Amino acid sequence: MSGWDGIRSSTRSQQGRSQNLSQRAPSGTVTLGRVQPQAPAFRTIYCNDRDANYAHRYKGNSISTTKYNFFTFLPKGLYEQFRRVANLYFLMVSILSATPYSPVHPVTNVVPLSLVLLVSLIKEAFEDWKRFQNDMAINNNLVDVLQDQRWESIPWKKLQVGDIIRVKQDGFFPADILLLASTNADGVCYVETANLDGETNLKIRKALERTWDYVTPEKASEFKGEMQCEQPNNSLYTFTGNLVMDNQTLPLSPNQILLRGCCLKNTEFIVGAVIFTGHETKVMMNSMNVPSKRSTLERKLDKLILTLFGTLFTMCLIGAIGSGVFIDQKYYFLGLSKSVEDQFNPNNRFLVALLTMLTLLTLYSTIIPISLYVSIEMIKFIQSTQFINKDLNMYHAETDTPALARTSNLNEELGQVEYIFSDKTGTLTRNLMEFFKCSIGGEIYGTGMTEIERGIAERKGIKVQEVQTSTVSMREKGFNFDDARLMRGAWRNEPNPDACMEFFRCLAICHTVLPEGDESPEKIKYQAASPDEAALVLAAKHFGFFFYRRTPTMIYVRESHVERMGKMQDVSYEILNVLEFNSTRKRQSVVCRYPDGRLVLYCKGADTVIYERLVGGSDDLKKVTREQLEQFGSAGLRTLCLAYRDLAPEMYESWNEKFIQAKSSLRDCEKKLDEVAELIEKDLVLIGATAIEDKLQEGVPNCIETLSRAGIKIWVLTGDKMETAINIAYACNLLNNEMKQFIISSETDAIRAVEERGDQVAIARFIKEEVKKQLKQCLDEAQQYFHTVSGPKLALIIDGKCLMYALDPSLRIMLLTLSLNCSSVVCCRVSPLQKAQVTSLVKKGARKITLSIGDGANDVSMIQAAHIGVGISGLEGMQAVMASDFAIAQFRFLKDLLLVHGRWSYLRLCKVVTYFFYKNLTFTLTQFWFTFNTGFSGQRFYDDWFQSLYNVIFTALPVIIVGLFDKDVNSSLSKKYPELYKEGIRNMFFKWRVVAIWAFFAVYQSLVFFYFVTVSSSTSQGSSGKMFGLWDVSTMAFTCVVVAVNLRLLMICSSITRWHYISVGGSILAWFLFIFIYSGIMTPHDRQENVFWVIYVLMSTFYFYISLLLVPVAALLGDFLYLGLQRWFFPYDYQIVQEIHKDEADDTGRSDLPDIGNQLTPDEARSYAISQLPREISKHTGFAFDSPEYESFFASQLGIYAPQKAWDVARRASMKPKPKTNKKN
Repeated sequence: MSGWDGIRSSTRSQQGRSQNLSQRAPSGTVTLGRVQPQAPAFRTIYCNDRDANYAHRYKGNSISTTKYNFFTFLPKGLYEQFRRVANLYFLMVSILSATPYSPVHPVTNVVPLSLVLLVSLIKEAFEDWKRFQNDMAINNNLVDVLQDQRWESIPWKKLQVGDIIRVKQDGFFPADILLLASTNADGVCYVETANLDGETNLKIRKALERTWDYVTPEKASEFKGEMQCEQPNNSLYTFTGNLVMDNQTLPLSPNQILLRGCCLKNTEFIVGAVIFTGHETKVMMNSMNVPSKRSTLERKLDKLILTLFGTLFTMCLIGAIGSGVFIDQKYYFLGLSKSVEDQFNPNNRFLVALLTMLTLLTLYSTIIPISLYVSIEMIKFIQSTQFINKDLNMYHAETDTPALARTSNLNEELGQVEYIFSDKTGTLTRNLMEFFKCSIGGEIYGTGMTEIERGIAERKGIKVQEVQTSTVSMREKGFNFDDARLMRGAWRNEPNPDACMEFFRCLAICHTVLPEGDESPEKIKYQAASPDEAALVLAAKHFGFFFYRRTPTMIYVRESHVERMGKMQDVSYEILNVLEFNSTRKRQSVVCRYPDGRLVLYCKGADTVIYERLVGGSDDLKKVTREQLEQFGSAGLRTLCLAYRDLAPEMYESWNEKFIQAKSSLRDCEKKLDEVAELIEKDLVLIGATAIEDKLQEGVPNCIETLSRAGIKIWVLTGDKMETAINIAYACNLLNNEMKQFIISSETDAIRAVEERGDQVAIARFIKEEVKKQLKQCLDEAQQYFHTVSGPKLALIIDGKCLMYALDPSLRIMLLTLSLNCSSVVCCRVSPLQKAQVTSLVKKGARKITLSIGDGANDVSMIQAAHIGVGISGLEGMQAVMASDFAIAQFRFLKDLLLVHGRWSYLRLCKVVTYFFYKNLTFTLTQFWFTFNTGFSGQRFYDDWFQSLYNVIFTALPVIIVGLFDKDVNSSLSKKYPELYKEGIRNMFFKWRVVAIWAFFAVYQSLVFFYFVTVSSSTSQGSSGKMFGLWDVSTMAFTCVVVAVNLRLLMICSSITRWHYISVGGSILAWFLFIFIYSGIMTPHDRQENVFWVIYVLMSTFYFYISLLLVPVAALLGDFLYLGLQRWFFPYDYQIVQEIHKDEADDTGRSDLPDIGNQLTPDEARSYAISQLPREISKHTGFAFDSPEYESFFASQLGIYAPQKAWDVARRASMKPKPKTNKKN
């Protein structure tokens, strides 16, 4: 930062070189990316002069996106790990275990903690190493820099501010640079900004005319300009600055700036001067810090851990009080009368209790599941990368886009969503715009019928007949217009041919579209900033006004049928000014000069904006067109108004001077340009209106209906007009005629009357009162329906202006109460900020799990405000995806994401967490019961290594397998019975009641393990006749615990695969292998001499085998009975579905997989068909993963040839005969 602080002094020292700057801006302290309001300052760059720039100490071009470096990795990584309460607790326990008061060796706690930290740090290091490698690859890319009149290749990281560089075709810009020259004519180059915003359409950039000659290294070395520009900031689409050359100041605009990360296209090479480098480039400063999100289950897990802390403290307190009471000199055999250590001194019972508390804290430390967090992270990571990202049901073949989980923190949250907030355009609809209808001179053209019009007609009971397309209709992607009156020059015969010609010319000229490819109507491609623009230019082509070439100052149009039918002529229009579209102006204008010298301003924009700027008169045309616009809107079409104005040369020259002056302004350039545009965009003549159809995405109505059945409420938040939004909602099945609709709109006569007076304070006060009155009225009416059993479903429709006042703190509660009781909510004309406010209102006010889904930059705030953000990787760039937690290609994939993956993840993680809780509590309680038999002295029941490895080896793998592979019902049944999802919304599987049941059985089993083994072994003896001692009994008990706890896991599985058997069997086998080796070895340094040969002594007795059989059975009997009774008399919904379909084969994915048959050879097709056949079902519940045998048997059932295998004969012989059913064709 010191380099920035030094700008003031360095500027003063170079006043001779920068006189202009010192006059324009007071000196001040400047910080990175932010200019202090009281002292704005500018950056001065000396092009092609490293020595002059050195004084400013500008940042280098090297970038780093890593979290750590070599020195900070260990301290910072450990800090991140110890922010978790469980890890911090185990660190404290490990320290305590090194004190003399610990009954266990420090290794008991240090080993599990070290393993957990090691796994976590390796994961962090791996992720950061990947980032480091990516940074190194980028920093070491080569770029040509001008040095001593020749181009030298140097790495990007050595680039400095002010350097002159050359970038070749298809190369990426290494920094933010000023375009000086290009190999194309007129200093033009083409840029692809896909890395910036995901848009693949080409943008045009043009160098200043004064710098066009600096193409060769010899000429470029003569360039000695001085740049004065804004400080680094994150605004991608703005730039203000001046270039001072030969005492002449030239204004700079975004059109001369090439941003880091963009790619050069259709240009041999460009020459430019570096402005911003490294972390000061706009793309690096624009990288968003996505807010850290934690799932609801994780937050509840924290509460469970705190409960375990409370349980631990209670157990330690009982032991401490017990030891204080028990310690007495009457137990002479303990030798307490002599001088003993403080922990057993009967003369100071309080100190005894306190030290015993510390002892028991280390002894019972296993009650906190240290490996839980690591296991959950591993499970979530694999769920995301292997299951969600690779699900073919969420793969969009048309765009070759799979689903993408950008975070693994929120998998289980997907199974509990209750509210979905959706954008409309590009999310519910395709964002593939098609020119559908238009209005010219008050006459509607276009005979088609939209999906929404069909839906409206069907609701009214009108039978819709397919409209026959005319012989002159042309169909192309982006053009779906049919009306013989306009096609192939027929417009010349219309009553208003001049208006038609102006309409078509406006479409062909007023845009920023770039043509690509051959200059023929069949092969040309249009690169447009938005799909709407491309559709309009495409329409002009089909109407006979073919735009085929563009230069920075000219547009070339091939016009047909203008002078006479059949004649074609190429006309060039000079583009003098482009007044660009933005969200404030809501319009775009072009000032052009015809070949005959006529000056015209063409303007297109939103109806509200254009109507305010129309010339007086022609009221009938305005009224008719407005009615037609409403008609288009109610059909779900997107509308724009077109207008023009003839300009007098003198008036234009006067205005153009102001325009150039505004463009040259360093301060508030955008604002001044908007003010200058207002001076010329007035007295417009209305030409007509366009209507573009944005069709619904495939499967949207079905998806919304399914999600509604799943108990999910869907809200649509859109910037469109109320009529359009309502009709889209009808088409999507969000609204229907059976619903009671509450409409709160600002388009009322009373509000319009107040707005006409113009008093802003009075308007605000009146609208607020009006909204309050409407809200109260709707709420009172809704209350009546709440008390009726079969009342209609409710829906709320509200516009942005009313929403602004409804979100006021005084009305927020009323809005929330009303909207939460509605099945559907539609908010129209809302801003991005309002989208986020509505999302936050439900998230924080109702405390429900929310999901936001959108596809554009205007949806980013809404996506980040919700619990889960889903981005649609569509046509509006990648900003929504970059801010999201999950990315999908189509709205309909939400069905799989939520009902399948979300529900499975929730169920699996609930089982994982509750099972962890159970197995640790069971194990620790056996130690707790032993404490009562040791005078509360803190004597350990188990060997140190038993305690250390219980969590990390003997019970670790099976629970991870359950977290990955368990599934109650397959994916097709999950979607067939969406009501199953409601169990997740109600959080049925992670309630305190569920935890209490697990805790009850943990207590019961621990009592069985401890007392069955200790009582039964009291009279037992080894083959040598020696009585069993402590280590014999504890090893027997530990063996029973490991076996029973692993078998208990199988009882909670809805499906059992080979991986379950391998993991459970492997864990039990691992224990026996360990104890065979461990008890067979003894070294002089061991504390474990008492365990020596124990397992061999135990296994030589009949007692070991009978205990190993009976104790786990007795321990698990209670669970078995409970699960049986629960399934019979109080079944969950998924258990009912299991029973319905228990005799059906699991054909997951067969019907839903993409059709790949046409791409396969006959042999491959047969192999694929065999691979999709049902497999043998698990005998557990009928919902197991498939096992790989019996293909030929099932193949014959479905008429597919597969080679016979030997075991099939035995299989067929053992099958019970079943009634024959008709084969499917």
